[in-house]
Amino acid sequence: MNIVLAGAGEVGLNLAKSLAHQNHNISIIDYDKDHLDIIAAKVDVLAVHGNASSIEVLKKANIEAADIFMAITSLEQTNLLSAIIAKRLGAKRTFARVSNPEFLSEDQKVNFSGLGVDKIFSPRTLAVKEIRRLLQRVAFSDVYEFDGGKIYSVGFKVDKTSIINNKSLIEIAQRVCDFPLRVMTVLRNDETIIPSGDFIVNEGDQVYLSVLSKDLKRVNRLVGKKLKKIKRVMIVGGTALALSTAKKLEQQYSVTLMINSRQKARAAIDELENSLVIDGDPSDIDLLKDEGIEGMDAFIALTDKPETNIISSLLAEELGVFKTIALVDNTEYIRLSQHIGIDTFINKQDIAADYVYQFVRQGKVQAISSMHGTEAETIEYEVQENNSVTKAPIKELNLANRFIIAGAIRDGNAIIPDGNFQIQTGDKIIIMVHKDQIPFVEGIFS
Repeated sequence: MNIVLAGAGEVGLNLAKSLAHQNHNISIIDYDKDHLDIIAAKVDVLAVHGNASSIEVLKKANIEAADIFMAITSLEQTNLLSAIIAKRLGAKRTFARVSNPEFLSEDQKVNFSGLGVDKIFSPRTLAVKEIRRLLQRVAFSDVYEFDGGKIYSVGFKVDKTSIINNKSLIEIAQRVCDFPLRVMTVLRNDETIIPSGDFIVNEGDQVYLSVLSKDLKRVNRLVGKKLKKIKRVMIVGGTALALSTAKKLEQQYSVTLMINSRQKARAAIDELENSLVIDGDPSDIDLLKDEGIEGMDAFIALTDKPETNIISSLLAEELGVFKTIALVDNTEYIRLSQHIGIDTFINKQDIAADYVYQFVRQGKVQAISSMHGTEAETIEYEVQENNSVTKAPIKELNLANRFIIAGAIRDGNAIIPDGNFQIQTGDKIIIMVHKDQIPFVEGIFS
């Protein structure tokens, strides 16, 4: 597949690295030559220096042969204009990243579609949705839903009091749990493990499993952490994401927003309807105490400084806050989440990349999500006629160490399959796959 990316920032780098490894032909455009040099040194791409809305620059990137054009620069005007031009020059599908939420309305989407922009997305809006979902599922560090929420993939750190601690997967399935589930992958000491039946879960493991929607609450008891209903939320940060998150959450929770800027705090007061806005430094532990952090159920750190987010979240954990979420811009920090005590790290670039991956995968991809901190992904495929996976039950397909079939949707019904389950044409199946095995999986389902 020929793919042209406009924008060599974090999202562009992540996409280029992933897609190039899957044998796609990648061209990447950026006005910052230093960004281009960084990507070109790491990934086999055609680097084109210049403005992505320039016809000449787009032609240098082979836009006429592009199956997909993705405009993911930080400038939404450039993204929208370049997507429109790319479509006129021959790109088959075009995508544009925006920051203004007004562009995401259905009317605006229709308008831009008529101009040649096939898909519009906002990393900020996607991140707000992720945060809200995490608060709704407080026991888990990661929550992903498939087929409208019929099957969930959840991640959590195994506590010493968890009933699955020191149990093998066979014991968990046969003796501990009276409902179907599938352990998909385990992160242990930075190693991503695709476990077999005799694998023993240990305290501190980050476990990802699939479960039916109706059994999601029953998974809570596996975590070992006493649950608490989220009512009061403190958000720190003067970023656009912090303000957007407060706007969304104040509809459901009692929200306190702390901003280390008097000017931004005053502006936030005008924007918000039901939130308490405070001008203060979130790294000041005495101020946090004075503003009632010890009575908060959740703490969300969304400043533009990842170190501040980490430190303030650790302070919140130390003061007994039940759920902590920290925004980071360095994917390496994500791996620390199972070691330093913060419940969940989120990364806007990773969330945006997950969203756009599904549009460049081969085969009938319905959805895709990266398991935070791991080398694994979950992908939802629609099984086509004459696919080899329909020839025998799962246990006879010899899929060990290749991928795990974590769930299936058949005739609208959700299933957590066991070894005797046989996939049929038309099934939607959810698989967990190590990133090294993605080309193999795509070969099966393309």
